[in-house]
Amino acid sequence: MDAKATTLENNERVRVTKWWFEVGEETGWHRHELDYLVVPLISGTLTIMEPNGNESPNTICEGSPYFRYSGAEHNVINKSNSEIGFLEIEIK
Repeated sequence: MDAKATTLENNERVRVTKWWFEVGEETGWHRHELDYLVVPLISGTLTIMEPNGNESPNTICEGSPYFRYSGAEHNVINKSNSEIGFLEIEIK
């Protein structure tokens, strides 16, 4: 089942997407073409699956943003026992 992605803003400078994951939901495989900032809305742990099959936990904390450069390729999965949400701000 796919996580819910809602575009909140999309202009010539940024795209802001709200991602919401119920238990068991995932983004599906994707590659980030733009640098991006993640702002967690709920604390929790998501599982990051890489193309080589490796999985790693990504613990996020409500209100504590983090930045990533373009080029990341992964699937993000909520294997926890509660819903998790964040804002993704892509820099164009």
